Amino acid sequence: MTDPTYRRLGLPSAASRLAVVRAAVRALHPDTRAVCGLRTARKRFYRQMLCAHAERRAAGDSLTG
Repeated sequence: MTDPTYRRLGLPSAASRLAVVRAAVRALHPDTRAVCGLRTARKRFYRQMLCAHAERRAAGDSLTG
């Protein structure tokens, strides 16, 4: 099952890891990106998006979104 947040990024399964992180950064509210105290939470979010992307690639899902 794919993470709903990852699906909202709208990335193809062929996207690179860097593209996934960039899309995840853009998905966050600017205030969330600016707060230093949320750094650990942001990193966890990025890792979750990368894991969801890796699962999707392993499953061979070629649909976007």
